[in-house]
Amino acid sequence: MAEIVLGMWTTHGPTLSTTPEEWLLRLPADHARKDHPFRGGKYDFPTLVVMRRDEHLAEQATLEERTRRAGACRAAIETMADAFEAAAPDVAVIFGNDQNELFLDDVMPALTVFDGPVIWNEPASEEQAAKMAPGIHAAEWGHNPPERTDYPGHPELGRRIIAAAIANDFDVARSHRLPENPGHWSSGIGHAFGFIYRQIMRDRVIPNVPVIANTFFPPNQPTARRCFAFGRLVGRVIREWESDARVAIFGSGGMSHFVIDEAFDRRIIEAIASRDGAALCAIEEHHFQSGTSELKNWIAAAGALFETDLAGGLVDYQPCYRSEAGTGTANGFIYWNREQAA
Repeated sequence: MAEIVLGMWTTHGPTLSTTPEEWLLRLPADHARKDHPFRGGKYDFPTLVVMRRDEHLAEQATLEERTRRAGACRAAIETMADAFEAAAPDVAVIFGNDQNELFLDDVMPALTVFDGPVIWNEPASEEQAAKMAPGIHAAEWGHNPPERTDYPGHPELGRRIIAAAIANDFDVARSHRLPENPGHWSSGIGHAFGFIYRQIMRDRVIPNVPVIANTFFPPNQPTARRCFAFGRLVGRVIREWESDARVAIFGSGGMSHFVIDEAFDRRIIEAIASRDGAALCAIEEHHFQSGTSELKNWIAAAGALFETDLAGGLVDYQPCYRSEAGTGTANGFIYWNREQAA
């Protein structure tokens, strides 16, 4: 039977692929936005500054502090990549999300499994870069290759997951090839997956199955409970697969952003450490809005990994603030493997 040999939870956002100076490219958008989701409410920038004044966040957003935290994140990524290389898996399943990269308003499935043989990606053209939000193009190297590149899918495992999903009342969408979407701002597989390929697999991409959730866009976001249950199903499919494959599971996304909530992030980290699926499933939906919604990919991966005998822990957690309002991206990195279980 196939064996799950590695589990990884990692953030993938632009702060991990831009300089501390470039983090501030997002500040004009922070100031302009009137509805930043935070702890169940929606607030403009000045209101967040007042609400969070006792946290002294300006001191955590200085260039010196941004530089220190960026360095810590880079060290954590290298630790994760080294662990991936040491585990030497044959196949990966990556739980990630899509942000209008593949799926547009014409069709936006809640859950999609890719079962095609080829996953491609490419750098943005000048026209595409011009359509990106500030700071996004600067991070492109971290998830897009320098030239159009084909990566291997795993059709057999993808189809097994789809068949089991349908048999167990998950009406998943199936994708067998990536759309070209001419004129769109993005090409190829989304950044949730490209980050894993480039920075964790270090461009030595193994056959993999992207599992794509619509975490961002109402009204058909799958709940945390649904994501966890689907992850459990995927884990069971892998363990029952008559194969000698060594499989890695990834949860790609999060942590809290675009307003950082350290208490909420710690709640997720602690639930993973204690294998507390009930705690993850009980988190209210109002927490999973905007970028923080990507933590549902972590919850799906937890569903797949909690029933394994792998063990491990937190590599690092760095709240990467860019303003006194608490805007920014919190970055976290966890991995489990057999060595830590011994």
